[in-house]
Amino acid sequence: MQALVLVENEKIELQSVPVPKPKAGEALVKIKAAALNHRDQWSRIGMYPGLKYPSILGSDGCGVVEKVHDQTDQTWVGKEVIMNPNVNWGDDPRFQSYNYSILGMPTDGTLAEYVVVPTHRLHKKPAHLSPTQAAALPLAALTAYRAVFTKGEAKPEHKVLVTGIGGGVSQFAFQFAKALGCKVFVTSGSDEKLEKMKAAGADGTANYKEEKWEKSLVKQAGGNFDVIIDSGGGKGFEALAKSLNLAGTLVVYGGTAGTKVTLQLPRFWFAQANIKGSTMGNDQEFEAMVQFVSDHKIMPMISSTRPLNKVVSAFDEMHEGKQLGKLVIEV
Repeated sequence: MQALVLVENEKIELQSVPVPKPKAGEALVKIKAAALNHRDQWSRIGMYPGLKYPSILGSDGCGVVEKVHDQTDQTWVGKEVIMNPNVNWGDDPRFQSYNYSILGMPTDGTLAEYVVVPTHRLHKKPAHLSPTQAAALPLAALTAYRAVFTKGEAKPEHKVLVTGIGGGVSQFAFQFAKALGCKVFVTSGSDEKLEKMKAAGADGTANYKEEKWEKSLVKQAGGNFDVIIDSGGGKGFEALAKSLNLAGTLVVYGGTAGTKVTLQLPRFWFAQANIKGSTMGNDQEFEAMVQFVSDHKIMPMISSTRPLNKVVSAFDEMHEGKQLGKLVIEV
């Protein structure tokens, strides 16, 4: 089969490799579509922990179960599925175990014609989605679901700010909060992306490259935010803290603008406010996310699609940061 292999630091290439064989408790899935996440690009450039060479990258995918090892799992054969990318989350739903990892390095992933996963990782594809759309879900939608619901505790009456719109997690966070009934505001460094998000239903927008952007957003919202979902960190983090409502919650799941921040702590204790870290999500949240997507007929935002033989160009596009939505590979 053809697969995208992380060969060594800063080297990925499409290779011909053996089709994997399912062992006890596993299923062989023929991939129809897969999608990129930033962890794939970070792995490519050596900025992800625990790198293993060679590895087949890819955490997101949708396909058809072609074969299972155990007779008791035969009912999966022929079904269209997505895969929960969690590997060994552990017994505590609050945090992942020490041996936790994610599908697609070190465990071979979905950017290939076939992947083998345990059958307990399989979930039926939401019926309203095509394989290309469903492939965009797993990692980003799970991360967004935990950030919005579990950590952010968003409610229908809340004003929610999602920063750095453009990536998969931020866009799912926007869609989930909108589906919940929140008023949702977004930031980006691209006016073009902000215009598209207005068309998608954003209640307000701001370009974080402009001076005092946070004041513009608060004015548009008619007051501070109950929930802020942030992937940036960096210099803009203190502006977010200033924009947080009484008893509000700032959820941070990334540091694309920098992992060192400056904060005036009295803002948090006098406001009775919270900062919560979040990443990925547990298996119960994955199941709840899939149900929420199905119930609300949420359609993932897709930036572009291309065939597997053009997969490296998708990594280059992600590196440039021009995408608005998920980069999907049709296999």
